[in-house]
Amino acid sequence: MPTDVERWKSEVYGNEIREHLYEFAEEGWDAIPEDEHDEWFERFKWWGLYHQRNGQESYFMMRIGTPNGVLEPGQLRVVGEIAAEYATGPGTNPIFGDAYADFTTRQSIQLHWINIEDVPEIFEKMEENGLSAQQACGDSWRNIVGNPVAGKDAQEVIDAWPVIRELNETFKGNEDHSNLPRKWKVSVTGSADGSGQGDINDLAFEPAYKEVDGEEKVGFNVRVGGGLARNEERFARDIDVWVAPENVSDVAGGLSALFRDNGDRDNRYNARIKFLVDEWGPEKVRNVLQEEYVDFELHTAGRDVREEYTYNTGSGGRNDLIGVHEQKDGNYFVGLNVLVGRMGAEDVLELADLADEYGSGEVRLSQRQNVIVTDVPEEDLDDFLGEDLLEHYSPDPSPFMRGSVACTGTEFCSLSIVETKNRQVRYARWLKENVELPDDIDQFHIHLSGCTASCAQPQIADISLRGMKTRKNGEPVEALDVGLGGGLGEEPQFARWVTQRIPVDEVPGAISNLLDQFKANREDGESFREFVARHDDEELDEFVEPEETDYEDPMMHNTKMTWYPYADEDSMDASPAPTFPDDSPMSADD
Repeated sequence: MPTDVERWKSEVYGNEIREHLYEFAEEGWDAIPEDEHDEWFERFKWWGLYHQRNGQESYFMMRIGTPNGVLEPGQLRVVGEIAAEYATGPGTNPIFGDAYADFTTRQSIQLHWINIEDVPEIFEKMEENGLSAQQACGDSWRNIVGNPVAGKDAQEVIDAWPVIRELNETFKGNEDHSNLPRKWKVSVTGSADGSGQGDINDLAFEPAYKEVDGEEKVGFNVRVGGGLARNEERFARDIDVWVAPENVSDVAGGLSALFRDNGDRDNRYNARIKFLVDEWGPEKVRNVLQEEYVDFELHTAGRDVREEYTYNTGSGGRNDLIGVHEQKDGNYFVGLNVLVGRMGAEDVLELADLADEYGSGEVRLSQRQNVIVTDVPEEDLDDFLGEDLLEHYSPDPSPFMRGSVACTGTEFCSLSIVETKNRQVRYARWLKENVELPDDIDQFHIHLSGCTASCAQPQIADISLRGMKTRKNGEPVEALDVGLGGGLGEEPQFARWVTQRIPVDEVPGAISNLLDQFKANREDGESFREFVARHDDEELDEFVEPEETDYEDPMMHNTKMTWYPYADEDSMDASPAPTFPDDSPMSADD
């Protein structure tokens, strides 16, 4: 039997949602019938709107999709202006202030405290400047990711940006692909470093060479069925297909249609394509694609470059895109560390000014929640690097700062169990001041995810942190599970969850003790990931020794009992927005 979501989608979905959204915007929040909140909130996601968590009724998060993380000249300024004008809410974040933009692990942008009444004006401003929230969420094609400096990167095998642009233009708003069983995440990368992170996507196109009619050509190998969420992580599997750039859209559309027609619509938990690949196997996926969804002969897989992948491997080479890098045209791109991906609206506007002054005005977003200013001439590099803003968004940060990733957390998300962004900032600052890594390690990844949905991609970090709850001294407190040794590369590995439910104030001490063991027992030149692989779970659990330190955590006793983790008022009743009765569908986290 189809799920409630499938029934709601059968009634209204896709582009037609916009008309209803605008009607509600004109009439106001109260016009949305209380007994229809669940269904409308589900539909609104297709246009990039998520209703925020309990206690924040009437406020939405808006996600802006930026394919491959590319913000064309002028677009970053528009984001900053929208954040300053429309994304200031009733609660003030003690670290980040009133208005800010969040850069995500899928190269998108999220704004908070959005009122539905303002959505038409925001959409108009975005669309006048080439930006869109269409399909940024929902059961459809999500924002396409890849190497953010595609077309400029001196290390790329093939320029993937024209392919990504074509896919975005073809499938955004495409009625034939607007209602899929679940989300559809696509990665296209042409770089030799693996920075598209294709292994964790539903569909991945990765650079590969193939001899065709006696001539060696560069195109893409195809992998299907990756993903991280809900303790059901999978790496995308090779389906033995190589595709030329001009045929990527046909193959991508064929696989999207295959998923549309065969994905599980009776059980949303099993609706991702990774489960279909589990059931069918890669060979059947290829055969059905060939027989039913493309009208040309598929090539077998070509020679890939996975042995060159360094991005997020935890070892040598380019683990991220922070710092100064030469472009293929002789100019430079400069990757700036945005700690946990959050930048205040005023800083967004200042960065837009600097991008205009020193570069082409273009800015790009990475999957590590950082920003990249492109097209900086060599003669302007020193002046750019000397700007005051770069003291806060450094191109040469501490390993603990550059490796910190965090999801939205209980600040806004109904699924999250713990506070994340402010906490990871505090963790990173404490570790920077109190813990030393070996001299040859300048990049170290710590990802904090508020729940098992894995929006912070914890399974592919050196140290993975996942939200839980426990009791300490008889009182409920926020806690974290600890996983170790995840990463991508030629031989990707998911983190091993070795220690459970550490009270959040003891986590920095646990990390410090773990890294002391790493330094004391490390073999010559061994990476942290290699060190983890050399020990069993019991040994690693002993290394992760929780300990109280001088680190203090102001949110540890919140356990989601207030309408906002940083509110002075300490109850859900203090919410500035109307709350639902206890028997309402929205009274519990969904």
